[in-house]
Amino acid sequence: MRLLHTSDWHLGRSFHRVNMLDAQAAFIAHLVATVRERDVDAVVVAGDVYDRAVPPLAAVELFDDALHRLADLGVPTVMISGNHDSARRLGVGAGLIDRAGIHLRTDPAACAEPVILADAHGDVAFYGLPYLEPALVKDEFAVQKAGHEAVIGAAMDRVRADLATRAPGTRSVVLAHAFVTGGQASDSERDITVGGVAAVPSAVFDGVDYAALGHLHGSQTLGARVRYSGSPLPYSFSEADHRKSMWLVDLGPEGEIDAERLDCPVPRPLARLRGTLDDLLDDPDLTCHEEAWVEATLTDAVRPDDPMARLCERFPHTLSLVFDPDRAPDDPDVSYAQRLQGRSDQQIAVDFVTHVRGAGPDEHEREVLRSAFDAVRTDDTLREVAR
Repeated sequence: MRLLHTSDWHLGRSFHRVNMLDAQAAFIAHLVATVRERDVDAVVVAGDVYDRAVPPLAAVELFDDALHRLADLGVPTVMISGNHDSARRLGVGAGLIDRAGIHLRTDPAACAEPVILADAHGDVAFYGLPYLEPALVKDEFAVQKAGHEAVIGAAMDRVRADLATRAPGTRSVVLAHAFVTGGQASDSERDITVGGVAAVPSAVFDGVDYAALGHLHGSQTLGARVRYSGSPLPYSFSEADHRKSMWLVDLGPEGEIDAERLDCPVPRPLARLRGTLDDLLDDPDLTCHEEAWVEATLTDAVRPDDPMARLCERFPHTLSLVFDPDRAPDDPDVSYAQRLQGRSDQQIAVDFVTHVRGAGPDEHEREVLRSAFDAVRTDDTLREVAR
């Protein structure tokens, strides 16, 4: 069975001030053409269809168009909700459109109820694990500690238990939206590490033939059977080195995996340029970036006059301007933000306690700080889900 694995469409999202709807529509057209031209048997979309819980109307219309075009091809599509989606809104009408071969899996309680598709070699069971917010689903999965590893582990236990009841030789695919150990994050993913658990181990997906992951925006292979497709378009300059793509996966009769990476169309390349303003304007080696979306970091000791306008004369698609003067680390003019760069909220709090009283917090006090920051992140996530 040939699968096309994609995720993290983020319909409705912009890139800095650039509306990405046309680029997203071009990706959908590319997806549909790929399904038709490469004889795809099933499409899997591993979450974050939309960029927010209440997407703009234009994004909803594009999603509706995508569903109609996929249904017209007669190719089944299985998709789950991600942490950016509203599971309830995305799942509206799921039972009805299921008849058209579009299978939306947004209910955590139904994670062990697979979509069964078949090829010449037998059945393939597709299990959808929508984004599992630990604070909301811990009772459903009867876990004592609300963490991502615990709830995803419990969901996978249900998947394996159901798979054990299937006919011998039934192959399996799991869709999941999570941060899995070994994956490389970028700036454009919303944090889903609530509860003090930064990631779940890839071994949690043992026992299935293929795990189609979403959430991280870079295409990544964590194992022969565990992959992120990444987002089809860039959503932050931290993705400048990404190759935007989808996975074309051939699932063999014995569960063998053969995966091919297929490039996605992007409207412009990204470039992160650093140097003094004069250097950026004069360097002939930067000619290749003149049509790219540009993030420019200026290192001038004194902020130059009208830098954005001057940059745009050479790089008309400059979207981000950052000032980072070259100074010695002990220079008193180094900004507070620079001194805190790369440090977590908890590390900053620990440093503050140390500075105020002359000694750092003990282990009990560190645990109190850890719990407090976890509680804040949980509240933020619950508010986002409630939207």
